[in-house]
Amino acid sequence: MNAPFRTDLPEDDARPPLEVLIAAPRGFCAGVDRAIEIVERAIQKYGAPVYVRHEIVHNKYVVEELRQKGAIFVEELDEVPSDAPVVFSAHGVPKTVPAEAQRRAMTYLDATCPLVSKVHRQAERQIEKDRHILFIGHEGHPEVIGTMGQVPPDRITLVETLEDVERLPFTAADDLAYLSQTTLSVDDTRAIVEALEARYPQIVGPKAEDICYATSNRQAAVREIASGADLVLVIGAPNSSNSVRLVEVAERMGASARLIQRASEIDPAWLDGIGTLGLTAGASAPEALVREVIACLSQWRRIEERTITTAEESIVFKLPRQLLE
Repeated sequence: MNAPFRTDLPEDDARPPLEVLIAAPRGFCAGVDRAIEIVERAIQKYGAPVYVRHEIVHNKYVVEELRQKGAIFVEELDEVPSDAPVVFSAHGVPKTVPAEAQRRAMTYLDATCPLVSKVHRQAERQIEKDRHILFIGHEGHPEVIGTMGQVPPDRITLVETLEDVERLPFTAADDLAYLSQTTLSVDDTRAIVEALEARYPQIVGPKAEDICYATSNRQAAVREIASGADLVLVIGAPNSSNSVRLVEVAERMGASARLIQRASEIDPAWLDGIGTLGLTAGASAPEALVREVIACLSQWRRIEERTITTAEESIVFKLPRQLLE
């Protein structure tokens, strides 16, 4: 951490107090922990460089740390030498990607979050049952591209909004199923599912909701801190779906909310009139960035930290077999 923040100020100085409510759980989820460990272990096993298709997770700090250890990030497999190992990102990839890697006899490791892989398998099962899938998600997000790439393109339709539900061309006679991106807003997704079920009573949903435990837990924690905060800071990247959703959840609770990637983005003017600040981090943001923000805030205010815990997380996902041999 190289932020130029003072942390040696005396506690009896004139800085006004600022209560900081820190959400728990926050930051890395089990899928992100696993993806990062896969890249690190691949570098240890195969030596640098190890190529990674797309950002392993949506966080520049994490990507830069892995780059310094020997990871090279690329957009497509044609940028990877055939004799070099490559890791697929935590968001998942279309079936065409591992197929190309196999055709080129490449060494590849799949860091797709197991909860995303579960949605992939659900999609395949619905196609086997001859159902058309209505997939709730955000167009262009890597997870959406990966999941929609598991099935023939004419067998899956993306639904982003309630207006999209109204425009769907299907009837009550069609065999339909719905699935969703794992990092969506719990509230928004529930509204879309209710609209789909109202229009298509025959539609089949997953046995358990697709939104992952970490997304749900972080949104619940933000609701709790936002209810008592004047301002909520969410540490995460603009292209991180789960981080952007945390900002939206805080705003719906009536708090002002801002998404920041690093503490250097904080404007001290944001703290004017603020007595209580909420702080959380998206599932791709490391705890180091939370401490960086606290150090930054302490330049201007006397920090009184309080952790608000709404859930305990103990899930750990297994690593690919190739890294355990």
